[in-house]
Amino acid sequence: MFISLGSIIGSGWLLGALTTAVIAGPASLVSWVLASAMLAVLALAHAELGATYPIAGGTARFPFFAFGPLVGFTAGWMSWLRSVLIAPIEVEATLSYLDRIGWVRDRVHLLHSNGTLTAAGLVIGTFFMLLFTLINVLGVRLLAGINSVTAVVKTAVPLLTVVVLMTLAFHGSNFTAGGGFAPHGAHGVFAALPAGVVFALLGFEQAIQLAGEARDPQRDVSRAVIVAMAIGTALYLLLQIAFIAALDPTALTHSWDNPVGKGNFGPYATLATAIGAGWLATILYVDAVISPAGTGLVYMAGAARLSYAMGRERVLPRPLSQIGRSRVPVVSTLLAFVVGELAFLPFPSWQALVGLVTSAAAIMYAFAPVSLHALRVRDVSRNRPYRLPRGTAMAPAGFVFANLIFYWSGYEADWKLGTAALLGFAVFALTRRGIPAAERSVLRGRSAAWIWPWLGGMVLIGRFGRYGGTRALPAWWDLVIVIVFSLVIHYTAVHLAMPPEAVDEAVEHEEEGESVPPPAAAGR
Repeated sequence: MFISLGSIIGSGWLLGALTTAVIAGPASLVSWVLASAMLAVLALAHAELGATYPIAGGTARFPFFAFGPLVGFTAGWMSWLRSVLIAPIEVEATLSYLDRIGWVRDRVHLLHSNGTLTAAGLVIGTFFMLLFTLINVLGVRLLAGINSVTAVVKTAVPLLTVVVLMTLAFHGSNFTAGGGFAPHGAHGVFAALPAGVVFALLGFEQAIQLAGEARDPQRDVSRAVIVAMAIGTALYLLLQIAFIAALDPTALTHSWDNPVGKGNFGPYATLATAIGAGWLATILYVDAVISPAGTGLVYMAGAARLSYAMGRERVLPRPLSQIGRSRVPVVSTLLAFVVGELAFLPFPSWQALVGLVTSAAAIMYAFAPVSLHALRVRDVSRNRPYRLPRGTAMAPAGFVFANLIFYWSGYEADWKLGTAALLGFAVFALTRRGIPAAERSVLRGRSAAWIWPWLGGMVLIGRFGRYGGTRALPAWWDLVIVIVFSLVIHYTAVHLAMPPEAVDEAVEHEEEGESVPPPAAAGR
């Protein structure tokens, strides 16, 4: 539970409230409720899959079980891209906060004016990445222990912030100021989702990525995902309420464009100082290091398990599946470090990456409900310790929700992700070419026939949509098109899933070759 909760509570709580309030005003509360409801369905789908197939790097392997290597690679590649970028994002968030502390800024500049890292910032960022790598290589028990401590701190500080702000500064009039409750209408509510709301709630699946190293995953994985998601949702909603209520009403007279000061990167610390709680601002700056760093630590572990899983499936180079003495995928962990370091260079800031990561997460999450539905049809006899309520209806709904989030992320992020998918297939082709023909697995092209129509169709809808596109699609009809298109793709994919005997063979092969110790051995 702490692994998932530690992933959910990161830089999103420190930065998300300001961004979403600027976009949606007080209606940002609706954005949080909407996002949590949509992601709850996706979290419950992951909970059933994680409890039923408790293996490392699960989000890359569930689609593999249902649809074969091509679909498994697509899901794994999207999952890995998203996870491997989180660690550098969280490090940049930490450095951005540190750079706004007066005594730090007076001694060393960590960021340029455009948000890119200075030489000093790159050195300190690299130190954080090396620290994440070392902890991950030393083993999952050390990782879990450190994360449990940081997760407690990361939960306590936001709760303290909520209590202090609501006690010392609660202006109820703010909820109708600056143009009313919803100054930008429904469009603002939807636009706020990829701007920080969905990003903040991401991470519940991290317990599933490490399920192969859990003591009793069939019992615990579903509980971990559900409890972590519930706590994270409640916490973020309270934080948004406290943020809006604590703002100076005079700053909201005309609009929500600049509620706490132009260029401010520490909204809660600014509010705490303004209401005379400077001690809270100090705690928040300390937590600005702990929260993002703890999240980056866990995501590096998740990224390593994903590339490990794809290495085992022979869709990425086999060395990525090598296990060290502490039963950790060492080569995959080192790859996560290298790619994370490279990510510091082309992306200028925290905000610049949020849309892309949210878009990648939406695609990653979309594979869970469609795989769940297909596996329920093709793998009927499997014991399922947890079952998604009304799964035959909730699974297609979850697929629709993921596609809506992808659409709301905007065309700019969507086409870049489509390009990244093409790059991934080039890597896949090169990897497959290096495998002797006799050892290559069957691609199951028929079962993967829905992938490119789905991804291409979603990018095309985004091109003509209202979120970064040409806006040729009329308001509301664009959402109808996304919903109908998603349902067609979902049921087509379920129909094209591999036959039961192929599913059994894929699952048995992975269970027999799983590199992590079984529950009995793990308990010794």
